[in-house]
Amino acid sequence: MKLITETIEDVQVITEGKGDSKKLYIEGVFLQSELKNRNGRMYPFSVLQKEVNRYNEEYIKTSRALGELGHPDGPTVNLDRVSHRIVSLAEDGTNFRGKAQILDTPMGKIASSLLGEGVKLGVSSRGMGSIDKREDCNVVMDDFMLATAADIVADPSAPDAFVNGIMEGKEWAWDNGILKETKVAKYHSYMNNATRKNLEERTLRVFEDFLSGL
Repeated sequence: MKLITETIEDVQVITEGKGDSKKLYIEGVFLQSELKNRNGRMYPFSVLQKEVNRYNEEYIKTSRALGELGHPDGPTVNLDRVSHRIVSLAEDGTNFRGKAQILDTPMGKIASSLLGEGVKLGVSSRGMGSIDKREDCNVVMDDFMLATAADIVADPSAPDAFVNGIMEGKEWAWDNGILKETKVAKYHSYMNNATRKNLEERTLRVFEDFLSGL
């Protein structure tokens, strides 16, 4: 499974209430399906629909749908970086529109200040899934799972987009309910550099190393 992130720039800032009860929200399209995005990926509508339904039941309805400020380097939500809580996520044609409340946390205060000063921020979904590489695009498979429907990010054309690309190259696997980065890339590199003479020896070492980690 790979860490998959997608960024959407067009979100609206909404203020609700007055005085001490005033709350700041961001709202807009959080997820898009049935189109090839700027990262060359396409999410079938059925894949996102199924996962959004699960995310709504398990996270949004239980007030656990949190997101971070910036581009995290893994699939789990870091509580010390939480800036907002996603309060709704619903179908809108082939898109899914979301709404998130900016929280009174250290990162939430930074996000609130940036938005208040007119800085244009976007949202970036973060999830885990397999990808089927086809000629025209990469199709996200039905094992896709959202880590968060939206992290708050700056313009993806900035250097963050490069960091994002590096993150997406990592592979992750479930280990007793915990997501851990796998050694797949390291194994690939080790085997690709093998000569015909030591191929068998390297194959055995990789297999032994894999078994020792079980």
